[in-house]
Amino acid sequence: MENVTLKVEGMSCGHCVSTVEKAVNEAGASGKVDLAAGQVAVEFDAAKVSLASIKEAIENTGFDVV
Repeated sequence: MENVTLKVEGMSCGHCVSTVEKAVNEAGASGKVDLAAGQVAVEFDAAKVSLASIKEAIENTGFDVV
């Protein structure tokens, strides 16, 4: 398992947190958002899902991964 922290811009509320966490989970990874820091800690199996696809899943919800 790999762990990475992604900086996500545009999150401002609980709904944003759940949207980003759901996107990460649906991409095949596990994510925990820190709203105050504007980050999501992601744990994933690189043999099953790529970091690029996780970033794309987040961006497809309207947030920017920087």
